[in-house]
Amino acid sequence: MYLVAIAWFYVALMMAVAEAVHPGGSLLGAFFTLMLYGVGPIALVLYLLGTPLRARARRKAEQGTVTMPASAPVAQPDEAGHAAGEPVAAERKEA
Repeated sequence: MYLVAIAWFYVALMMAVAEAVHPGGSLLGAFFTLMLYGVGPIALVLYLLGTPLRARARRKAEQGTVTMPASAPVAQPDEAGHAAGEPVAAERKEA
């Protein structure tokens, strides 16, 4: 998907360069060529093609099923049902 967008932008950039260096061309014409043939269509196509990904991410966020990365450690409770973590020594009372 991105390869086509990069190629399209390259063609639009070359069109803008040709407009700028042509004896009858202008920098303003090159700017509008780049914006209207390059940036505008690429932004629209990438936005439309990204819609399913955004919808899927929104549904996951609404359901609360955002998954943790596989490398994240998961704390398991011990045999007594206490939460796992750093062991804390009991307070020692002096007599």
